[in-house]
Amino acid sequence: MDSHLAGASFSRRGVLGMTGGAAVAAALAACSSSGGTKSGGGGGSGKALKFWNMPWGGTAFNPLDKKITTAYKPTGGLPAATYQEIQWANFTQTFASAIASKTGPAVSSGGGTQAFQFAHQGQIAYADNLLDSWKKNGIYDDFFPGLVDTMKTDKGYAGVPYNLDVRVSWYNKSLLAKAGVEPPTTWAEYENVCAKLKSIGVYGFGLGAGTGNNIMAHILTAFMINNGGGLFNAKQEPDCASDANVEAVEFILGLVKKGYSDPAAATYSTANVYSQWTAKKFGMGWDTAGAAVSVGGSVAKDMVVGVPLASTSGKKGGLYFPNNIMMYTNTPSQKGSEAFLTYYYQSMKSLWTQNTGIGLPPLKSITATEQFKADPNNVKIVDDWQPIFKTWAAPGGTALFYNVANTVDGTAPMNNFAQSILGGKVSAKSALTTLQNAIEPLMT
Repeated sequence: MDSHLAGASFSRRGVLGMTGGAAVAAALAACSSSGGTKSGGGGGSGKALKFWNMPWGGTAFNPLDKKITTAYKPTGGLPAATYQEIQWANFTQTFASAIASKTGPAVSSGGGTQAFQFAHQGQIAYADNLLDSWKKNGIYDDFFPGLVDTMKTDKGYAGVPYNLDVRVSWYNKSLLAKAGVEPPTTWAEYENVCAKLKSIGVYGFGLGAGTGNNIMAHILTAFMINNGGGLFNAKQEPDCASDANVEAVEFILGLVKKGYSDPAAATYSTANVYSQWTAKKFGMGWDTAGAAVSVGGSVAKDMVVGVPLASTSGKKGGLYFPNNIMMYTNTPSQKGSEAFLTYYYQSMKSLWTQNTGIGLPPLKSITATEQFKADPNNVKIVDDWQPIFKTWAAPGGTALFYNVANTVDGTAPMNNFAQSILGGKVSAKSALTTLQNAIEPLMT
């Protein structure tokens, strides 16, 4: 597993990623049916502070994370912290039932849209005071520019950025050399490289949209953002069939229709995609930061992160998912929650420098370490891609919001949309209109 990405096999950002909209709606309804707790006991050291974290990396991640957590030595009568690892399987129900019964954590990570879901239910303690304190101790200024803003809602900051799940371009340098082409820097060059790869029996648009594989849906959104578009307007309403989006999807459809995408791609799981890289059938594609490690074997050394492409209109952009840590209103001490998180962020660097497999770090200081810089692909992502990334909220905004999870993050309409494009038998306008009509009723 990649030293800087949690789980390339499936996305763990969204609350909806594995259970689907109906299951999550039911799970979150369970939170609201409890009546919603606004506070949770008094302060002091009588009750421990529960920190729940996910298996973000390989087998080394959680043991080290627990060691960091239990080494916390609070002062001033604030509570100590306990540690619990929460598995990704059924994690939405785990959190929803625990929070409904007031047995949940005071602080946790989780799905990337989870904080916004629980904030909507009144269960989140906003991080404004914590972030204000971090402006005085240097942590705030250590975040990448604009990253904290992705957590902002109209009521406050729903969480603090923790690790970054990104979507970037990859290419096999040996196959490009065999085809006699340089890595592309624009959409036009990308299409030309695809044509050259096809001439040697290799696909240049290496993606899949089979069961459990959301990457194609992400990359379609990324190309829209690349062209100045995206799925939501400034009112946080779906705006799928814009001119910028139609132009981007038309470009992708062109690649499919010219045979630059594997004809079976619509059925490919993530494992199928990596098998095609291993078989040297994919010469270029789009994936997570951990793609090379996930492919592994002799091909991994030939896999290189490309540069952000300039669209036909000259714009650049991409899609990423800032995972976060959140605080809950049900805590033995809100001051204790904030003190623990301050300690944790000052102590978490080793999760990256010891290659535990967690996603890309949110702090500039961690990316400046020799251990992080040892991987040139990660350096390229941070230097070239991070400044142009946007969230699901683009182009209307930067911050995530409640309805993202209901409508586009791992949902059936997005998967259907992705499969239809890889099928190549639809028009861009009709496919985007179908997507718009499918997600509008999911808005709440």
